Amino acid sequence: MTIVVKRLGRVDYEPVFAQMQAYTAARTAESPDELWIVEHPPVYTLGQAGKPEHILRDVSIPLVKIDRGGQVTYHGPGQVVIYLLLDLSRLKIKVRELVTAIEQAVIDLLADYGVTAERRDGAPGVYVGDAKIAALGLRIRNGCSYHGVSLNVDMDLTPFDAINPCGYPGLKVIQTKDLNIPLTAHEAGERLSDHLLRQLDKQHG
Repeated sequence: MTIVVKRLGRVDYEPVFAQMQAYTAARTAESPDELWIVEHPPVYTLGQAGKPEHILRDVSIPLVKIDRGGQVTYHGPGQVVIYLLLDLSRLKIKVRELVTAIEQAVIDLLADYGVTAERRDGAPGVYVGDAKIAALGLRIRNGCSYHGVSLNVDMDLTPFDAINPCGYPGLKVIQTKDLNIPLTAHEAGERLSDHLLRQLDKQHG
């Protein structure tokens, strides 16, 4: 199983979203599976079933309506985002297994630093105590996935105060910096992609 890892650096959200859609639409049986590691300038993204009332006030951060599942979330500098462009049919991985693999990759990364994290039934993502540290949203088209996972590393968390993160009023958010994990967003992206590749290999195997 060969998965290409691309490091896009800090790039605007909308062009990357368009590239994901284009890549998925143009895929053939030969198209490689890819992980894209990125950071975004400040942006809110609202999923397909997203309710605008979860945006509590205007803080002059752009809002982009997108085609993943889930409600509203925030992306900004100091948060690593990994997009998973995978042919699930070819990998023989079901969507539920992919979600589990992504969550487990985050849980394992945090465990490397002695932090216990967990998933919650019915609320995709990864939590430390009652605070969310990683958000997850996917779109599956023709058996192929895009969108992915965001991990809060070393960022300004205040924009989360202007929304109900993932549609949960009062949901606390946390970042690895608050847990004394000495990683930059770039380093966290490298380690998380390693864990993702390991989990995907396990699911595929």
